[in-house]
Amino acid sequence: MPILQENHLKKLKTAIVHDWFAGYAGSERCVESFTNLYPEADVFVLFNFLTDEEQKIVVKNKKPHTSFIQNLPFARSNHRKYLPLFPYAIEQFDLSEYDLIISSSHAVAKGVLTNQNQLHICYCHTPIRYAWDLTHQYLKESKLTSGIKGAFAKWVLHYIRMWDISVANRPDFFIANSGYIAKRIKKIYNRESFVINPPVDLNNFECSAGKDDFYLTASRFVPYKRMDVIAEAFSKMPDKKLVIVGSGPDEEKIKEKSGSNIEFAGYLNGERYKDYMMRAKGFVFAAEEDFGIVVIEALASGTPVIALNKGGTAETVQNGINGVHFSEQSVESIKEAVERFEKTRSGFDSIKIAENTKQYDRKIFEEKVRKFVDEKAIEKFGI
Repeated sequence: MPILQENHLKKLKTAIVHDWFAGYAGSERCVESFTNLYPEADVFVLFNFLTDEEQKIVVKNKKPHTSFIQNLPFARSNHRKYLPLFPYAIEQFDLSEYDLIISSSHAVAKGVLTNQNQLHICYCHTPIRYAWDLTHQYLKESKLTSGIKGAFAKWVLHYIRMWDISVANRPDFFIANSGYIAKRIKKIYNRESFVINPPVDLNNFECSAGKDDFYLTASRFVPYKRMDVIAEAFSKMPDKKLVIVGSGPDEEKIKEKSGSNIEFAGYLNGERYKDYMMRAKGFVFAAEEDFGIVVIEALASGTPVIALNKGGTAETVQNGINGVHFSEQSVESIKEAVERFEKTRSGFDSIKIAENTKQYDRKIFEEKVRKFVDEKAIEKFGI
């Protein structure tokens, strides 16, 4: 790229808009890369409850601009109660002084108001899951299928769907985090999107060909991750040890379904997490996930994955090459897949499995995002 053109691109005043900061998870890793690429950008979120250490990583100690939701009672502990206010709150950010807006959206960030002189690119983690394909599951699990509270919840989700459709044309371009999400964007918003898989910090993991005799799973303990089904399946295979890493509201429910062959390691990160990933003979994953960063972390450790053949893992786990697929989120389907894995386990090459994850490295993600944004900015602004 000519130096003059590159200098003009650097002068574009940039805003990064994310839904909210409630912790450091997959979507925040993307914002981390966006602030790496655009260190002078201002960051806007509905609310920010990152720790000081997380804030240093994600926004480089820059103070994000927050909405009025930041100061509402119980926003930290129960922010989803304010869901009806999210569309209104995101539209209150005045971004009129910015040339380039990058929204990181799994809920409402894509709905910020922009004008025809601005370039708005949305990195879409998913259309709002609990307002679209997970609506009925969400209502059942929250016991909101009937009564006054149930009627109100259904109305709120209906309102969110109507608003979500109405803002689908606000971004100039969509980037999807997987082919699976690109299809959902097309179905729900009728918009095309370019696929760039999210960043994985591969340097935090190390490949090991020497495996111990246990299986591993790791996730937040929330309903759609289906950790309960994994626990129940292994409870019916008492000769096979399973280690479960994670924490969350469904912990007691999962423990109730767990036999003596299942160990709960709690929430882990750093060296202990890396060690479990390296030593496990297989990683089990049952969620219909948008992409599934944890799956790539397992593969980067040379650990084959036993995964649901739907969602993002249908793209990243190749049956017989770096893992085994199962077709349903059921005990029998998981048991059958584990049995197949046991029979074919010797055919998996840990070194090759880890080598093939390099395409998901954070550096690759940032190169692809920079190239996409620069191309669209040159087209828009005639630089």
